[in-house]
Amino acid sequence: MQIQNLKYLYTTNTKIPKMKKNFLRVCLVGMATVSLVFTACESDVEPAPEQTKKFDMVKVYSHAQTLGYRERDISIDNFLFPDGTTEPRIYLEGDAAFTEREFINFTPAGLEKQYRTNNLVSSANRTMDIIGFTGGTQGLSSMQQTALRNAVANFNNLSGSTLRFRLTFGTAWEDKEIVVYRNPSNPGDGGVAGFPSGGLPFKFSQIYAGMDNETVDANEHVMTHEIGHSIGLRHSDWFSRQSCGQSGEGAGADGAIHIAGTPTGFDASSLMNACWPLGTNGEFNTNDRNAIQRIY
Repeated sequence: MQIQNLKYLYTTNTKIPKMKKNFLRVCLVGMATVSLVFTACESDVEPAPEQTKKFDMVKVYSHAQTLGYRERDISIDNFLFPDGTTEPRIYLEGDAAFTEREFINFTPAGLEKQYRTNNLVSSANRTMDIIGFTGGTQGLSSMQQTALRNAVANFNNLSGSTLRFRLTFGTAWEDKEIVVYRNPSNPGDGGVAGFPSGGLPFKFSQIYAGMDNETVDANEHVMTHEIGHSIGLRHSDWFSRQSCGQSGEGAGADGAIHIAGTPTGFDASSLMNACWPLGTNGEFNTNDRNAIQRIY
């Protein structure tokens, strides 16, 4: 897999520069919960003063250090909700978003080289209502609605899994377990979501505006990937971010627990890799399916 053939998933708070023909140079973002989001490479940008003042950054940075992260792994940005409102959040490595209370209560865990987080969806919550939001500029296009149907089918078609999604489309999102919607203000390719909290999946899966220009399969890939984060899967190549040509991300408090029956090294075709290849078919590979079937 060549770096110049990759697209970056899950970019949140840093803009993606124009790529040169032979090299991509950006980090990713995803999102998690207790709210985590996975972010892009450039993390040295100082948070905007008006956003930073809403948080006790001394406490935030101190806790980040306790978790094994650096100050540059922390950023502050507005998190967009389906109704168009925003609220500042703490972003951890661009792939997870937290309120200050959630972040401070986030506790350290083992740093094993592994594939899922410490938090999963509980057995009582494994039949979930998921909605494709269709209202206003945050609404999914008809092409993206098709992609979401395909993404949901990726999970519902897994034999032996106790996960089931009931998919609807509309604007009544408040009572749904997962909401998939556009973020029209982020021009990047990819999206952001989070990790489970309290036995529930992460509620919000954003798809960036750049996906409007991608294929149904590419949108299916990003949506499936973000839903994967929402139920507790982390990047398959978190330890190296080899799919992005980078050097890895910290396991931190969210944990990185190896799922039996899956590789411990780089799996080039995993849908849960940090970056995605051009020409993706949006489908799980065998290891992705094994991982979900093992934990659910």
